[in-house]
This record gives sequence, C-alpha cells and structure tokens, in this order.
Amino acid sequence: MAPVTGSTVAIIVVAAGSGTRLGAAEPKALVTVGAQTILEHALSRVFEMSDAAQVVVVAPANRLDDARKLATRVAGVAADHVTVVAGGDTRQQSVAAGLAVLEPGVEVVLVHDSARAFTPAGQFEAVVAAVRATGGGVIPGLAVADTIKQLDWTGAVERTVDRSQLVAVQTPQGFPRDGLLAAYASAAEDYTDDAAVFAAAGLPVTVVDGDPLAFKITTPWDLRRAESILGESAAGESDAAAVSMRTGVGIDVHGFDESQPLWLGGLHWPGEPGLAGHSDGDAVAHAVCDALLSAAGLGDIGGNFGTDDPRFAGAHGDVFVCATVKLVTAAGFAVENVAVQIVGNRPKVAPRRILIEQRMTDLVGAPVSVSATTTDGLGFTGRGEGVTAIATVLLSR
Repeated sequence: MAPVTGSTVAIIVVAAGSGTRLGAAEPKALVTVGAQTILEHALSRVFEMSDAAQVVVVAPANRLDDARKLATRVAGVAADHVTVVAGGDTRQQSVAAGLAVLEPGVEVVLVHDSARAFTPAGQFEAVVAAVRATGGGVIPGLAVADTIKQLDWTGAVERTVDRSQLVAVQTPQGFPRDGLLAAYASAAEDYTDDAAVFAAAGLPVTVVDGDPLAFKITTPWDLRRAESILGESAAGESDAAAVSMRTGVGIDVHGFDESQPLWLGGLHWPGEPGLAGHSDGDAVAHAVCDALLSAAGLGDIGGNFGTDDPRFAGAHGDVFVCATVKLVTAAGFAVENVAVQIVGNRPKVAPRRILIEQRMTDLVGAPVSVSATTTDGLGFTGRGEGVTAIATVLLSR
C-alpha cells in the first residue's frame, strides 16, 4: 500500500503519560492550558513546520478517541498526515508503538514529548537538518546555568561537578530511521530518553542548541508558567491586532504652462516651465495628498480642496500637504512612510532628488522616498507635454 503522506520525516509525539506529578485528574496531554490541551499546543507547533511530516500521536489506550479528535482538529486539512496509536506502560514502549506505524518512505524520525508543548517549530526543523547532515542522532540541549553538586549516600556534598560539559536535554530528539529501529530492537533495558537507547547501541549522538520555550510541563508550577507564557502571547497578539495598517495610492497629472514658474515636490525650479493648474500644479504634492486621503478613507484632493474654492487659487503644494496630514491624523491615523515616482522628461530630478525627499519628509512628518523615470518617448509625458506623479503611502491606526 502506498504511503498516505509521502513524507520522509516522521514525528512521534509521546502523549501517553499519566501526569501524576501534575496532580490532575486527566492524563497530562489532555490537561488544558488556556483554551487548548497540552497535546493541542504541542501539535500546533509541529504543524507550523515548513515541510510535511507523518505525525504519530501515542496516546493513553483508554483515551484514543479523545486524542484522535484533538489531533484531527489541529491538523485540519492535513489530517491525513496524522496517526494515533495506543501507548505502553513505559515511555520506551510508547515510542516503540509509534515506530511500528512509520510509513515506508520515512528516513528521519523525531521523538517529541507533548509535555514540551511550546517548543518552536524551528527547533524541529533544526533537528531534522542536523540528522541529515550528520547521519547520527541529534538532541537539542541548553547549557546548565546552575552550579551542580554530587552527593554521597548520606546527602553530604562530595564534589562540585564541572558544568561546562553539561547540557539539559530537550526534545524533539532526531535519528535516522534505520539506526533508531535497530537500537530499539537491541535495547536490553529501559532508558530515560531515546538518545540513551541510540547511544547504548553504539551509535553517535550530537547536540544542537535548544530553546527555553521547550521546557517540560511536569508540575503545577510548570503548568502555571505555561499559562503565563500563553497569556503574554495572547496580549502581544491583541496589541498587534489593535494596530491596523492601511495603504493608499494617488496619481496627479499636469501639463506644462510656459507662463508659470515650476513648483514640484515643494521646491521651486528656476528656468523650467511651470505646470498648469488651479493652484501651483505641484503634481508630487497633489499625488501625495490623494494617496494619504485614499488610505484614510477620506476621499480625494478635489473633494476636500475643490477648484471652486478661491482660498486655494495659486496655493503652493505645501498648503495642501499640511492640511491633508491634519485631516489624516484627526481621523486617528499616523503616516508611516510615503513613496513617490515622478514620470516625465523634465525637469531632471536626480540632482535635486534628496532635496525633494527632505522637503516632503518635513511636510508629511514621515519618511518620503522619491524616484524618477521616463516613458521612452511614449504618451503624454514621453512627448514632453507635462509631468505625472504616482504616490503610495502606508498609514497605521
């Protein structure tokens, strides 16, 4: 029979523990942290991985249906990647049950404790990459920060252990499939983790950096820590959601009028033909106004500063930009940045581009970048009949 997932990586999520030290009535993996169980939190990180994997959940034999429903809910459209099997009396027996249902194409096997529910997806990916690079077993670990003492049978301190060569081991632990199967087949005793089973078979194990978020939920204190982390995460997401981003686009076109001075980008351009218009014809300033108003949902420059209003006859672009920024900020928005492109054969923008950026930045109160281009002789601007300006803006609220 062909494999369902076609994946070369399998992740065995061990979730069959009783959780006695947690003091809960439910098996540990089914205890809730926030609105989800520990198992759901763990699987959510697994399914954040960029590459597909076969996911094997090893659950308590009397709670298989519950585990299957939870796993299917987290997997969503990827539910065909999930297999749920019953665990054994020991961790080693539970992992063996997971190994028994690996698909034929699997080459790399990760074994992960569901109790390490907040392990980042990046840690899974780092372990997979290291297994493929080394061909051996790989475990994530954190340097031991505490001073370690070795005691005698009476509880007296015998010596201080050199912690520079010690690491606190986490999961997922990764292995080549064939090596792990052989190690389990030859295991003569129960070990505390899969790396010990692998090493007992004479196979190499190396360490990659772990992550503090991959702590194990074992005691009520650990559970409270998990709730705190989840609360901080939710608060951060709420803060992010409170800030909405809006974009807007504006375009303005003016033909040349030899009888008028040229104002463009808030600057006077001596010796250049001006732009025709009710005001000074500053296409850059007007495009920026339209982009700002568009992003804020406030209409356009014509609707706010109509050509029939004598107050704006001959007004310079800075008048419109400053008035528009006031309208936008009064609506609860902040300008994050503006980008403007000037299209036309003249004036030559490059020598004064930085001056335009500085002037417009002062008017808008946010970074403004300016670029220029031509249309290779095509159309209105290509024939040298005028100038077009296109502006985009980003607002936050």
